[in-house]
Amino acid sequence: MYRDVSSCNTYNYGDALYWDARYIQEGGSFDWYQRYSALRPFVRNFIPLSSRILMVGCGNAVMSEDMVKDGYEHITNIDISSVAIEMMRRKYEYIPQLKYLQMDVRDMSLFPDESFDGVIDKGTLDSLMCGTDAPISASQMLAEVCRLLKPGGTYILITYGDPTVRMPHLSRPVFNWKIMLYNIPRPGFQKPESSTPSRKSYLEPIPLSEKGLLPADFVLEDPDSHFIYVCKKINDTEIDTIPTYQLTADVL
Repeated sequence: MYRDVSSCNTYNYGDALYWDARYIQEGGSFDWYQRYSALRPFVRNFIPLSSRILMVGCGNAVMSEDMVKDGYEHITNIDISSVAIEMMRRKYEYIPQLKYLQMDVRDMSLFPDESFDGVIDKGTLDSLMCGTDAPISASQMLAEVCRLLKPGGTYILITYGDPTVRMPHLSRPVFNWKIMLYNIPRPGFQKPESSTPSRKSYLEPIPLSEKGLLPADFVLEDPDSHFIYVCKKINDTEIDTIPTYQLTADVL
């Protein structure tokens, strides 16, 4: 019922060679899915400015630059493409808050456990879901993300995947994540005037069923919208039920 990029074309988005060739051909800058301006309320509410942040699958996006302009101080960017990383290193060599490393998200063993307060993923898991051995790749990536997060840290996933195709991966007990779900329309989407609003604000979390699915009465206003999963790594001593909360308007 809801779009998922696991129904992929013939491109292997999990392959470094594909991305190297693409970045050589296209160059420039490009932000997948959403710009930082749209994601800012989520990032600012869940990841403090002083956090050590890992941006997985950074590509040639300007989101990390925009975050530094907004006050973030430590952002490590990784990508499987050596072409993209070299391009971004040269572009941002004058910004000490940004670090770029060529790395596969399925093996980030260069980093010790609990290295980051926040991990941001804008389409990287989706890319792996289009590659070969997608379930294995997704499991490897998410296990690494969980390993690298400090207790209390947050993984923000921006994806086309609705809960039926993402929650089976995210809700594995080994990850010990408390998950909140949001949904925002694609950039430039215009809601039909005749449509009835299904909720008060995109900043309100969507209540999930006991099985981790969307409510039966949930209306997807934009069929090409993006789901945002906010996954907080719970301390072993922390109470299992962490209340969800609405994003505050002071960072809008």
